[in-house]
Amino acid sequence: MSKRFIFSSESVGEGHPDKVCDTISDAVLDACLTQDKYSRVACETYAKSNVVVVGGEITTKAKLDFVAITRAAIREIGYVHDDDVFHADKVFVNLLVTQQSPDIAQGVDAKAAKGKKKAEQGAGDQGLMFGYASDETEELMPSPVMFAHRLGRELTRIRKSGKANWLRPDAKSQVSVEYVDDRPVRITNAVISTQHTEAVSHKEIEEFCIENVIKKVLPKELLTKDTVYLINPTGRFVIGGPQGDTGLTGRKIIVDSYGGWGRHGGGAFSGKDPSKVDRSAAYMGRYVAKNIVAAGLAKRAEIQFAYAIGYPDPVSVFVNTFGTGKVPDEVITEAVEEVFSFKPADIVTQLKLLRPIYGLTTNYGHFGKDNPELTWEKTDKVKALQKAVK
Repeated sequence: MSKRFIFSSESVGEGHPDKVCDTISDAVLDACLTQDKYSRVACETYAKSNVVVVGGEITTKAKLDFVAITRAAIREIGYVHDDDVFHADKVFVNLLVTQQSPDIAQGVDAKAAKGKKKAEQGAGDQGLMFGYASDETEELMPSPVMFAHRLGRELTRIRKSGKANWLRPDAKSQVSVEYVDDRPVRITNAVISTQHTEAVSHKEIEEFCIENVIKKVLPKELLTKDTVYLINPTGRFVIGGPQGDTGLTGRKIIVDSYGGWGRHGGGAFSGKDPSKVDRSAAYMGRYVAKNIVAAGLAKRAEIQFAYAIGYPDPVSVFVNTFGTGKVPDEVITEAVEEVFSFKPADIVTQLKLLRPIYGLTTNYGHFGKDNPELTWEKTDKVKALQKAVK
């Protein structure tokens, strides 16, 4: 008997309140790294109505104008209309920033300290990280989340082009995919909720999103006569962004990763420099899993590893191929540990993470993008893995 189920994933647009905050936090991080690549940054942003709070722990030689960085990020998103309560030029920006705790710093720094087990650079915190890849899409990502990202990205492209002047920045999308024997066979539901002006009718929004967004970017072979389209299902979405809801950095971690298909360790990405393994090790996990699948060692692969704060070596490494591996999972795990180093300092070096690249990651997922700057998407360890399993 065939195995049949439906799986759903969501994405959010750049103007979603939480993504606004992620964008500001990553803009601060990139500004720090531009001037001082060894900056230690843990930047959290909160937004509500016409107020933005930028806080966290930042130790850097960079000289920053936090207000200008915040306004530029909001302006790029598109909150610039006269009727916006949350407006790039009108928000009140409050700062609550201190330096990194010296107790944490001594664990991360590559030098000896009293009570520290090793003098190497250690993990910036304890935690567990996951990486995932699947051969079901060309990006080696799960279909539902990639499809949801496509909808959001196209909505933003159209809005910023000016071709639909009734579109506003806040938006969400969701796609449900039916699987048979673990392969996608059809899209059962496509959902778009997009902020809009008062002037446009619900019918116009519905027709536009179905014809110019959904049918343009989703695979035609997966859309059927039974596919259900739900466009602004509340009937109205004029009030949006931080005016309509509170925003906070790090609240869209499932959107940022695998849409709920691959597991997530719980740590957010945005606003954190690569000494924070919440971010850098999650990128490393994606790098490893993608190379396993690209090497033909499995159709699906998930890796988990974990750290203790201040300690350089992972306390565990585990690869699971869900029964799709060409060789036993134990053999793949051994090959992975031979080919890759999971020490925090080595991750930063291998993936070239001390660069101001993080604004490229903020929206539409941190994984599955075709951009050479995002080194964790490379499949340059395929031959090394294939050799290591023989």
